[in-house]
Amino acid sequence: MKLFKFFGSVNKEMKLVVWPTFKENRRDTWIVIATSLMYAIFFSLVDWGLVTLLQTFVMSK
Repeated sequence: MKLFKFFGSVNKEMKLVVWPTFKENRRDTWIVIATSLMYAIFFSLVDWGLVTLLQTFVMSK
């Protein structure tokens, strides 16, 4: 019977959840996409810089 009690309490808690609106969800999605793109660009530039630096260092010997 503990299982029924558990699912009953889960049901009560789910009724208390405030779900985001479509507008909030869309805004948050764009924030995640923009942040991901900024990190991708940043790490690509750092990678390119390190590769260039290492190639210059290795080629100079």
